[in-house]
Amino acid sequence: MTLLSIAIVFPLVFSIRGSFRRREKALQHFSRFRSALKTLSYYISSTSGLQQEQKDHMFVLLQNISDETMKHLASNEECTQVVDSAINGLHEYLQELGGEAPTKLKDRVFKFLNRLHEGFENLHAINTHRTPVSLKAYCLIFIYAFPLIYAPNILMNIGATHPDIVIFFIVLLTQFILITLYNIQDQLEYPFDDDGLDDIKLQNFKFDR
Repeated sequence: MTLLSIAIVFPLVFSIRGSFRRREKALQHFSRFRSALKTLSYYISSTSGLQQEQKDHMFVLLQNISDETMKHLASNEECTQVVDSAINGLHEYLQELGGEAPTKLKDRVFKFLNRLHEGFENLHAINTHRTPVSLKAYCLIFIYAFPLIYAPNILMNIGATHPDIVIFFIVLLTQFILITLYNIQDQLEYPFDDDGLDDIKLQNFKFDR
């Protein structure tokens, strides 16, 4: 039993804690990402050197950055080209404006574009680099092998004094607990797909929520 607890319970608990920490980190990066978007919108709206049409177009670009980021994370895509293009779109538009855009605004936009890139890269890294596949496979193999090892041990210890239904219930309950823990860990591995009770609510971090 000690061997089985080391082989199954310890790796499962380690994986669950690691997945939960990544989820908490993702919430922090999401908050900073949206904060940078909103601060950029405040800078743009308060700038007196731009025409309203130019401001509206920049707001559309900010909204596009938010939408493409949410789509990318929800779909678990590995390619970041679409999101990178969305973020670069704001920089390219400022370059097109040239002297029409105040220098102070450009400096602030470039500063917060750096924060947007940093926030997105952290979110993307959390989404693509999860618990090692070998560790998950190792846990799953031992979970499936557990009843074959555990049932004879129960039979030897209480088989003579208890009916078979009790032994069956103990083994089934223990296996159910282990599978449940594994499924919880597997759900936490994908915090952006909105497929679990503990997934991150992407709608709460949209630019126009």
